[in-house]
Amino acid sequence: MKTQELLQTLQARFEKHMQRHKGVAWADVQARLESNPAALKSIGAMEETGGEPDVIGQDKKTGQITFCDCAPESPAGRRSLCYDREALDARKENKPQDSALGMAAAMGIALLTEEQYRELQKLGKFDAKTSSWIETPPDVRSLGGALFGDYRYGKVFVYHNGAQSYYAARGFRGSLRV
Repeated sequence: MKTQELLQTLQARFEKHMQRHKGVAWADVQARLESNPAALKSIGAMEETGGEPDVIGQDKKTGQITFCDCAPESPAGRRSLCYDREALDARKENKPQDSALGMAAAMGIALLTEEQYRELQKLGKFDAKTSSWIETPPDVRSLGGALFGDYRYGKVFVYHNGAQSYYAARGFRGSLRV
């Protein structure tokens, strides 16, 4: 996607969902994006994989703007992934193409923390039919597990699974500060 086309897509989404970023001006967002080609490339990758990135906040002290995947369901181009490289390498057969952490790193974004995932859910209903890997604390990961979240029965749930597991309906949401 070309830069101008991406910026137009982002602006249209920004204007359609003003409740996600009260008090943030599109001119500030656009200026930050245009001055940071690496961030624009990362956001382009978020868009291309079905994330529907949008602004969800701005740091009052630094002015940094936070983008997050706001697609209703876990991004379609980032599903069927195990959690990390260690989990991917440990699979003997039926390996997925990549891991959530590996793909996020290649895109230049970070997985959401549990706190960020819960905050995102206050902006809408996300992952009502899918689930998303979230950043897993080292103590959980060291025991072979990884965390994911979803939205069911009017509540946000965070669960655990083996880090090697992967499902067609589980992907990951990313965030990026610009």
